[in-house]
Amino acid sequence: MASKINKIRPQSGYQEMALSSQADIVIGGGSAGVGKTWTLLAEPIKHSSVKGFGGVIFRRTSPMIRAEGGLWDASTKMYSVIDGVVPRRSLLEWQFISGVRLKFSHLEYEKNVYDWQGSEIPFIGFDELTHFTKKMFFYLLSRNRSTCGIKPYVRATCNPDPDSWVREFIDWWIGDDGYPIPERCGVLRYFIVDNDQYIWGDTIDEVTVKAWHVIEPLVKQSGIPSHNFVKSLTFIGGSIFDNKALLEVDPGYLANLNSQGKEEKSRLLDGNWNVKFTDNDIYDYLKFKDVFTNSYCEHLYKNSEMSITTDIALKGSDKLVVFVWKGKMMVDFEVVDKSKGDVVISTIKNLAYRHRVPFSRIVFDNDGVGQFVDGFIEDAREFNNGGRALNDENYKNLKSQCFYKSGDAVTRGEYYIPPHLANRPYADGVTLKAQLLKERKAIKRAKPDYDGKMAVLPKHEMKVFLDGKSPDLMDTFMMCEFLDLVPDAPEIEYSH
Repeated sequence: MASKINKIRPQSGYQEMALSSQADIVIGGGSAGVGKTWTLLAEPIKHSSVKGFGGVIFRRTSPMIRAEGGLWDASTKMYSVIDGVVPRRSLLEWQFISGVRLKFSHLEYEKNVYDWQGSEIPFIGFDELTHFTKKMFFYLLSRNRSTCGIKPYVRATCNPDPDSWVREFIDWWIGDDGYPIPERCGVLRYFIVDNDQYIWGDTIDEVTVKAWHVIEPLVKQSGIPSHNFVKSLTFIGGSIFDNKALLEVDPGYLANLNSQGKEEKSRLLDGNWNVKFTDNDIYDYLKFKDVFTNSYCEHLYKNSEMSITTDIALKGSDKLVVFVWKGKMMVDFEVVDKSKGDVVISTIKNLAYRHRVPFSRIVFDNDGVGQFVDGFIEDAREFNNGGRALNDENYKNLKSQCFYKSGDAVTRGEYYIPPHLANRPYADGVTLKAQLLKERKAIKRAKPDYDGKMAVLPKHEMKVFLDGKSPDLMDTFMMCEFLDLVPDAPEIEYSH
């Protein structure tokens, strides 16, 4: 087996640096085509003859593992040259002649981490770490244990994503311009997590001193030396020019990357962490951030009509979300968890009375539990997500139409959420701004249907980006476009 394994050799540059690092956690992120997945698959081979060793490499969904050219196919090309290695495709697992097993698995939802409760995994890999949540990563870190003599370790790959938690985690290695700092590439730093905050240091001793209030109780109770509670991390950037094997086999790939637009090229070819790749995003990342600073909209909508958009939820469903608008400037909002019917109606009506919003300018989703509103708020407008697009426009349904219109309006700078609302808690200490930025990532273009009509991803695919939850805020946000698409309704009188 050894002679065969010797045929699997890293290339100089990124691959050699990543495979030789002694860090507890190595995150490899750089341009497309640098050979990150190859390096991730090569890692466990180093210890494949050690009894008791084993590993799991995670991707966010199972189809990402099985897809043509995906993780399983890549592993087949690599491991097929090793004698005695048995593939078990149905289990997505490889077994080496020593008994060592390497498994591929998915973590589609945050609750899936508990499937690994009690596990001991010496080697953990994450392919495309930015697709996973922070909770997923740190929970699995607690399963990173070993009794085989190999120190447990974690390896991860990713492409640049400025609004991922990973960006903050590796901030020390990234310059203000978004590019990795060359002299810091592969340099180890040390940290401990205290109440979801990182305590960093250049040495284990530095972190121990800074975090002694956290470490001391652990040392006293366990008798374990303090250095065991400090983790080492490094980030290694890479360039496609390091991957000479790829350029030799497929020289056109470099031309493909070079032909991308400015933003895509900066991210995929140059590895810039401050640029968001938006090829199928409805909402441009930087333009959506402008929503929270477009203060000129206060003057723009000074004389605009008031309206309300609401995503309905009853007890046991998603959250009730109600946004109040003046034109496309938000002036108030309410979020209620697991509401009873009377609470839904009273919440909407109270906001309407408070901000003098005519009932004819209240828009509610009429799918599912949203039908509850019908009849209780006279003249409110029904929004049927799956309904036909208005004005004979080329969209699959009304929901897709309003998302596309909303995305275009955001790009034009027509929306504004003032700071006092943006920074108000949405739920569990998460601000409205933070949740909107998170949900924005889930709103993506789908492939046009057979009639060529434009569409957004179906709800179940959006939920993959949001840990199984619905994009309640963004659903409510995009409904603001609805009243621009329908004829004006006469305003009605109502009493307090």
